[in-house]
Amino acid sequence: MTIEIRALTFDCIIGILDFERVTPQRVIVDTLIDYDYDGEQFLDYAAVAEHIRTRMREGEFALVETALQVLTDTLKTSFPVIKSLAITIAKPDILPDCRVSVTKKSNF
Repeated sequence: MTIEIRALTFDCIIGILDFERVTPQRVIVDTLIDYDYDGEQFLDYAAVAEHIRTRMREGEFALVETALQVLTDTLKTSFPVIKSLAITIAKPDILPDCRVSVTKKSNF
């Protein structure tokens, strides 16, 4: 089975610029998760979305790449049914003429 969580949008501290360290900015997270479903064991997508929001807000990451690594590690630990994962974090307001994003793909 595959779960897609698209356009999960919230504010958090992320970035290395001075203003990014003090002012929360909007991020958009897209997640694609493959997992094994056996009729009883399922993946709670609401819990996954909350996990992402909470980790991002608590982490106050300097680098998007670090946030992606932490999310990958903690999602796999918290939800062991995950077999593969692709997470994209976008900072849509950081540049005036484009949406910047970074993606991490992992197989377990």
